Amino acid sequence: MITRLTDLPDGVLGFEGSGELRAEDYRDVLLPAVEEALAAGHKVRVVLVFPTWDGMSGGAVWQDLKMGVDHLTKWKRIALVTDVEWMRHLTGLFGWMTPGEMKTFSLAERDDAIAWAAAD
Repeated sequence: MITRLTDLPDGVLGFEGSGELRAEDYRDVLLPAVEEALAAGHKVRVVLVFPTWDGMSGGAVWQDLKMGVDHLTKWKRIALVTDVEWMRHLTGLFGWMTPGEMKTFSLAERDDAIAWAAAD
């Protein structure tokens, strides 16, 4: 499940994940927010917070790939905020495949992640 975070700087989208991510999380929450930002003329700046990780359904994997490819040149910064060590490790290994800049932060560094995502 994905919920949208509020009280972020203008132009920064924020989401917190819990449980298993499903295709409807992308269709109903993530994609509309990304398309709204793009319609306003913004590059996509995202803060993703994952206190825990229970995986993704096959449909969610497909929606994730599709959203990234459909808007490949529109991603500016993605801040991953988590203490899940294997997520941090895999982001370090494969983050270069992500469109835009990507950086990981611990849960304690959440405010730093938001500031980084908002910065030019």
